[in-house]
Amino acid sequence: GTVLVPANVDAYAEGQSVPPEEVRLFLALREAAHARLYAHVTWLRAHVLALVHDYARGVTIDLSSLEESLRSVDLSDPQALQQAITSDVFAPQVTPAQESALLRLETVLALVEGWVDEVVAAAATAHLPQTVALREMVRRRRAAGGPGETAFANLVGLELRPRRSREAAALFAHVQVAGGPEAREAVWAHPDLLPTAEDLDNPSGFLARREAARTADAEIDEALAALLELGEQERDSDS
Repeated sequence: GTVLVPANVDAYAEGQSVPPEEVRLFLALREAAHARLYAHVTWLRAHVLALVHDYARGVTIDLSSLEESLRSVDLSDPQALQQAITSDVFAPQVTPAQESALLRLETVLALVEGWVDEVVAAAATAHLPQTVALREMVRRRRAAGGPGETAFANLVGLELRPRRSREAAALFAHVQVAGGPEAREAVWAHPDLLPTAEDLDNPSGFLARREAARTADAEIDEALAALLELGEQERDSDS
């Protein structure tokens, strides 16, 4: 089931003009949407973990450089240690292969957040008067980040840029307008068919690019079928 931590809900509601009950309901919807997506798209969790593994298997630590950096850190001072963790002291060197894995990981996580944004907004609009404000509240919190996100970005090199989540939400909105909820869900049909980082750069052109790719694939299939048929005809004529 979906579990919300009261302190986290209160932190979201603090300083907002939105009724706390609406905040709780909206956050519960978001948690339920996340759970539903991972439950129904059975390959998604393994796909995300595989991308993390692709990145992690290339991690190397330059111990001499790390030791040199740590000489300037007072390990008995918790604040200094925290600053070191959230800086780039422990950041590993990133290879081109890791950069590719990080880009794909950022893209799929942005797609998850974008899908959740769109689905929750569609479900909540008729029932929660402050849906627009609540959606913006979540986006502002996402943009602000926190110590955990900062440490993760520095240690792993992955910054979950809020802009990418907004672009993913725009992509899903465009797909739904063009083809309805079925088309929106079809985006998750297979990991090889997921939108790319380039698709997030231009969400409105995603469907046109996908249709062009399908047309190209169909033309290749037709050409291969014609070659096979020609080969069979030649064999028949020789026999």
